[in-house]
Amino acid sequence: MIALLVRDLKLSFRAGGGFGLGLAFFLIVTVLVPFGVGPQSELLSRIAPGILWLGALLACLLSLDRILALDWEDGSLDLLATSPLPLEGAVSVKALAHWVTTGLPLTLASPLFALLLSLPPAGYPWLVISLLLGTPALSVIGTFGAALTVGVKRGGLLMSLLVLPLYVPTLIFGAELARRGAEGQATLTPLLMLAGISFGVIALLPFASALVLRVNLR
Repeated sequence: MIALLVRDLKLSFRAGGGFGLGLAFFLIVTVLVPFGVGPQSELLSRIAPGILWLGALLACLLSLDRILALDWEDGSLDLLATSPLPLEGAVSVKALAHWVTTGLPLTLASPLFALLLSLPPAGYPWLVISLLLGTPALSVIGTFGAALTVGVKRGGLLMSLLVLPLYVPTLIFGAELARRGAEGQATLTPLLMLAGISFGVIALLPFASALVLRVNLR
């Protein structure tokens, strides 16, 4: 599994779907928002948690089609399906590789981008915590969407339509956790809900993704 993780990380960087693309998109979203809503610091500070979370979500969405597409094209996916490694484990490793190259860099860079949106200093740790808890769910859900559309020509748009509704609960509670933390309100409820969604998705969706892949590979 470690060898598969290292291989996927190398492929992610070589194929141009690494952290650079996601960070660039995240930065563009953060820079454009003040031009659209105006330079009012008070307004930006109120909408900053939602904008930052939306930017991170869309940045994760950019590279989802690369999770399984390269393996499908070169036949590696068939070898993984017949290898001693359970397909559920292989799917989990691919989701982890996507998170390491996309979700983790976005989480680490989010405080810098929060400066551009005048997020209150009290909200910085809560923004990082919310992204650290929520982005793994985005990667696992995205892997499930990639498994559903693997082998489909121009399946990127279809995958986006399938995945975006599944992202909504994570987006709601992640942004709410960051907003409450920035405003000094109670954060326990959105924290528990976001953690529950992430842990539930991580526990269940690899099995669904593996089942879908077995059907598509027949």
